[in-house]
Amino acid sequence: MAAITAKMVNELRTKTGAGMMDCKKALVETDGNFDEAIKVLREKGLSKADKKAGRIAAEGVVDVLTEGRTTAIIEVNAETDFVAKNETFKTFVRNILKIIVENKPATVEELKTLRFNDDFETVEAKLKDMIFTIGENMNIRRFVIVDGITSTYIHGGGVAGVIVKFDVDEETASKEGFAEAAKNICLQIAAGTPPTYVKRDEVPESVLAEEKEILVAQIKNDERNATKPDAIIAKMVEGRIGKFYERACLVEQPYVKDDSLTVGKYLEQVSKELGGKVAVDSFVLYERGEGLEKREDDFAGEIAKLTGKA
Repeated sequence: MAAITAKMVNELRTKTGAGMMDCKKALVETDGNFDEAIKVLREKGLSKADKKAGRIAAEGVVDVLTEGRTTAIIEVNAETDFVAKNETFKTFVRNILKIIVENKPATVEELKTLRFNDDFETVEAKLKDMIFTIGENMNIRRFVIVDGITSTYIHGGGVAGVIVKFDVDEETASKEGFAEAAKNICLQIAAGTPPTYVKRDEVPESVLAEEKEILVAQIKNDERNATKPDAIIAKMVEGRIGKFYERACLVEQPYVKDDSLTVGKYLEQVSKELGGKVAVDSFVLYERGEGLEKREDDFAGEIAKLTGKA
């Protein structure tokens, strides 16, 4: 039996929004397995903040660059928002994007070995110089390169970034109206509930099976459904799984500018207006600091130490 500490309980509470005792019971039930404990809380309907699981928890910037039919998106992290808004930092990130588009490295490690400019032999050398000069730790966390007809959007000065690759021919993409429609899809992804997939058939069977398992548990944990036969519960699950698709699949979502349409129906309208197929092939969404733990400064503790009251 794993020892369940107060820190573990508090971390689970922060991530899920569930009560302290519920978190402790879930951890005990799963022998300290954090992911399984989250699943238990969801099954019992106790997790009040599923969206917190991927919340932005670090500073830095997300940026994109398109040259020709090649687009790159990058996330570079810093310790404070003050540095993230610094023009020197932003220029550094933009220059790295140019290197990525020109050289198309496969990994961050390969990117760091590439020449930055005449003064700094490599990207890694420039990064170290930036850290030394500004006095804050920085990290090139991730990047993606997309080739094809795309549209991009940066939200909040680098809080989030989106690339959408379209299944569309050059002639249709050159018509008036395509650029606006493509930007609208980027806004949909950035401003609405972040989708995970483009359409239903992209959802892995394992993900769907787990979601159904959670829905079954949620239904059975409701006293009103305790005596319902399994066949009825299965039908209830199928009815509710549509809400999962609506959240997770881009083309199933209500269109952000007209919720009487789904994104899929909006794209059908655009295709008809432009006289050619306009569909989403794929997308990339970067949210700054997603999944990273944010540094928490204990100012009260620091003051106590300085005044000798710690």
